[in-house]
Amino acid sequence: MRIERVHGRELLDSRATPTVECEIDLDNGRRVRAIVPSGMSTGSHEARELRDGDRRFLGKGVQKAVKNINTVIAKKIEGKDPRNQGELDAILFKLDGTEDKSNLGSNAILAVSIAFAKAGALAEKKEIFEYIANLEKKPNFNMPVPFANIINGGLHAGTGLKIQEFMIAPTHAKSFSQASRIIVEIYHSLKGSLKKKFGSSAVNVGDEGGFAPPLNTTASALELIQKAIDELGYSKETRIAMDAAASEFYLNGRYVVDGKAFVDGELVDYYMDLIKNFKLVSIEDPFGEDEWESFSELNKKIGSKIQIVGDDLTVTNTKRLKKAIELECGNCLLLKVNQIGSLSESFVACNFAYKHGWNVMVSHRSGETEDPFIADLAVALNCKQIKLGAPARGERTAKYNQLLRIEDRLDGKAKYAWVK
Repeated sequence: MRIERVHGRELLDSRATPTVECEIDLDNGRRVRAIVPSGMSTGSHEARELRDGDRRFLGKGVQKAVKNINTVIAKKIEGKDPRNQGELDAILFKLDGTEDKSNLGSNAILAVSIAFAKAGALAEKKEIFEYIANLEKKPNFNMPVPFANIINGGLHAGTGLKIQEFMIAPTHAKSFSQASRIIVEIYHSLKGSLKKKFGSSAVNVGDEGGFAPPLNTTASALELIQKAIDELGYSKETRIAMDAAASEFYLNGRYVVDGKAFVDGELVDYYMDLIKNFKLVSIEDPFGEDEWESFSELNKKIGSKIQIVGDDLTVTNTKRLKKAIELECGNCLLLKVNQIGSLSESFVACNFAYKHGWNVMVSHRSGETEDPFIADLAVALNCKQIKLGAPARGERTAKYNQLLRIEDRLDGKAKYAWVK
């Protein structure tokens, strides 16, 4: 089976920002599409999206990236077998010729790379998660624990909260479907509490579907979430997690949060108190993206009891992940395919993390699309955890629903178990 046509186009993501879609037609008349997401709080070490920088869409247009797909990339890819993922991705890397994919654009390269996987699955007559699992020689499936961002702060909300994401994770549910139900019930319970306490405007939602109430301290957000969990009787099944996205509140050598300024060591103590008081199960990017020593200090103090996740620190890049592992900066890689810009490199980073005893959490982006691909990816790579956002907004529920389909299709053959 061969690729007959490769076509890129400009579409919109969930923030009404242009993004790239790649469409591949196979010579049997079948067609696949892949749309790439985009982040808001992006690390400076991420692969580079290509934006037009002109008057269209206030400079955010992606016609240059689309043109690269329809001219440069299409000429080299059409006629190839889509099942050669590694070889095809290598062609894209060679065509771009830069380490950060700034020539063709990581958004162009990733759209094509994901489309390869979908076309390969179609050619093999397999589900996407089955096809990728076969590529990566992962015979057993696990349904991932969903991490749901139910209160938004930081760049995702525009309130007084500096911590970017307050999440719930049903780590001890019995199945993904039960975990989804728990999240939905807590979400609606929290909605009612916020509306009663602050008024209707408090249940406006941020980029990832979480609520954006008028709160100013981290503890106040955590207390409201814990109350919603306890009132529904889900304290045994459900834990709280945070994504600090600390690079976003780091200024002139200090972290400004809860109206106070902290240096690195003081911020370690701040997190230690939150972890103790609210029994947090996971904390992501607690420090700036190049604060290796602070990550290491926190990990040495509490890493045996809590998951410490690298996002801006590691950016799904094996070179930075290697340094993080050597310096003992955490114990979990956040896997965002658009941070590195291709599936092959994402697979390498994932496997490198596993090899060195780290967990892997697949993640959405704040600027998402209706493409549910990451749901298949999390199952395929046995990641056991996935960040999905709140169970609201179509670009988020698309992932929940795809995981529910996969669980139903596997009919008890996939385990649901929190990583130890």
